[in-house]
Amino acid sequence: MKNNLQNNNPAEKKIEWQNIKKEMRTKFGNDIFESWINKIELVDEYHNYILFSVSTRFIRDWIVSRYLDQILKIIKEHKKDLIRIEFIIKNNKEVEAEDTNLSSKTYNEINKDNISFIKDSYLQYNRIDPNKNFENFITGASNKLAFEASKKVSKDIAHYNPLYLYGGVGMGKTHLLNSIGLELKKNNKVMFISAERFMYQFVKSIKSNEMVKFKDNFRNTDILLIDDIQFMNGKEAMQEEFFHTFNALLDKGSRIIVSADRPPNKLSRIQERIRSRFSGGLVIDIQKPEYDLRKKILNHKINDLTNLYTDKINISEEIRDFVSNKITSNVRELIGAINRIISFSRIYNKLPSLSETKIILKDLLNLNENNVTIDTIQTIVCKFFKISKNEMLSSRRSRYLVRPRQTAIYLTKILTTKSLPEIGREFSNRDHTTIIHSVKTIEKLKEKNSDMSENINKLKNIILYNKENEI
Repeated sequence: MKNNLQNNNPAEKKIEWQNIKKEMRTKFGNDIFESWINKIELVDEYHNYILFSVSTRFIRDWIVSRYLDQILKIIKEHKKDLIRIEFIIKNNKEVEAEDTNLSSKTYNEINKDNISFIKDSYLQYNRIDPNKNFENFITGASNKLAFEASKKVSKDIAHYNPLYLYGGVGMGKTHLLNSIGLELKKNNKVMFISAERFMYQFVKSIKSNEMVKFKDNFRNTDILLIDDIQFMNGKEAMQEEFFHTFNALLDKGSRIIVSADRPPNKLSRIQERIRSRFSGGLVIDIQKPEYDLRKKILNHKINDLTNLYTDKINISEEIRDFVSNKITSNVRELIGAINRIISFSRIYNKLPSLSETKIILKDLLNLNENNVTIDTIQTIVCKFFKISKNEMLSSRRSRYLVRPRQTAIYLTKILTTKSLPEIGREFSNRDHTTIIHSVKTIEKLKEKNSDMSENINKLKNIILYNKENEI
């Protein structure tokens, strides 16, 4: 008999989600809670199973990779018989179509890829996304070699091991790693994990005295895919463990695929012996997308959105050409630009003209034209506040240094495409929670303090339009 997940026992005690959230606020602190935990919504509760929802895959992945174990521990205190939890993406079209039938579905009918188990939760968690495959990866001159090498690895006909892919943010590295994992998991034991997640599990295993278990789990896999290996920079103990794991996998004939934002020889704070092993495989870079590729991606995205909505999205060739020509840094910005244009058309019930498009994309166009860097932001902010860069990047917490530091972090967050960990590295390897706190602090000060708001706007203008002489 199938185990129906619907709770047919009205007397069974349900968890009090709002009370649990209060505990989580205390546990995680206001910043983390508001940024991440508060985004979790309780969908339904069954006998020993809880269904949650979040708005995006990114939020789900962030929560699962960083806070899942603590969340599970807190919930377990209120629901002793809890066996598993599941996150669904509430804005996912397929999920939305099935939402009305969730309660009547059996466990066997539910997508197990979304499930995070209580026991050994990180082992059951897999980043592989079925929607990111080779078929929907759009190729051009800038990424063709990386694409072909990835396909060969997935067919097990490649003789290079490891495969090392590198490129800037939004170039498709994660998509390719995901595609490899998707193909190989049919006949192999695959582990796809971010370097940051690897670090989290490493630290967790040390604290819980489960290092033997940690080693066994990672060294017994057939395929190890690690995303954003640069996050291991400066973490000596974790690098030591990764080195031995790397060697153990090579000795048993397992395949290793790695992505990073820079080539092996530029991983300055990673052990030479690890860099040497990366360099000993096939190293391929993914360049910024050329015009033809940008145009193909843009058209593909518009077609996808057209299929999503009943009314056709008729964006003119003039606007498509303009966006493809002007948004050159990475694919994410390109997709973000087209999303803005489409949002405008739906809000105002009309397609924007070229002049309106330029206004809609003003900040993106300025970013691309002026090539804003973190170094530029730091230099200008330091000059504005009359402090040295060494003082800004120091660990000192004097008020006259903290506010400029927070300001520079905030401007970096809104004026570049850098991720939180990337920003943290450029500010003397500060933790991503520190970056979040800095951004939120400045946002609050802008609302309450007109002088702060004026200073931020003035600094943005100086940075975007190269007006350093106005300081």
